Amino acid sequence: MKIVDEFKEFINQGNVMDMAVGVIIGGAFTSIVKSLTDDIINPMITAITGGGTDMAGSLVVPGTNIDFGAFISAIINFFIVALVVFAIVKSFNKIQEASAALLKKEAEEAEAAAPTCPFCLEEVKEGATRCPHCGAAFDEPAAAK
Repeated sequence: MKIVDEFKEFINQGNVMDMAVGVIIGGAFTSIVKSLTDDIINPMITAITGGGTDMAGSLVVPGTNIDFGAFISAIINFFIVALVVFAIVKSFNKIQEASAALLKKEAEEAEAAAPTCPFCLEEVKEGATRCPHCGAAFDEPAAAK
């Protein structure tokens, strides 16, 4: 049952939505990169090698066709998609770090804003020796924490 509870926690954290969006965007971006390599890069490779579509980057072995152009295209696809995913993850991590730093700064400012009475937890003025709310006496004057 521990696995089921962990799965429920995973779903409730929103990670599933993030993952789904990533898969959808990755699929769409992969088709764009595939079009780039098939429609732009492969014709350039064909033009550079000076051959027709059958001659450019392929080797014919009896019974099979080894297509180097398709292999190079797949490598270029991989590197372009990996570079974009790396850039997205890097920028997402920077945004998360900035957000965490901002939240931490806000929490520190809220703590340091005003001293509170240790008995009734109400705000008291700095330097007070008694709480104006509950009348409790302080051993030393209230100071901002």
